[in-house]
Amino acid sequence: METTKFDIADYLDNKEMIAEYLNTVLEDGDNSDVIEAIGHIAKAIGMTKIAEETGLSRPSLYKALSEGAKPQFGTIMKVLKAIGGQIQINPLTT
Repeated sequence: METTKFDIADYLDNKEMIAEYLNTVLEDGDNSDVIEAIGHIAKAIGMTKIAEETGLSRPSLYKALSEGAKPQFGTIMKVLKAIGGQIQINPLTT
């Protein structure tokens, strides 16, 4: 039996799945997890499309969204907008 490597990007095929995935990572993950998740989403949508919508080059996107990267906040905001997301602040409940 042949197996293939799991790639979350293969399952991020609609806006609801993308939002659920990113919200889960935002809730449970750290900075690097969030950046990596945004990279997975960009890959699922298509880096070329994201590059066109953000005005960034594909190599710049890959570098900004790679493991261990520390992209500027402006870059993250551009990519979030391109993937159809937004940041919303809700009060924490105790």
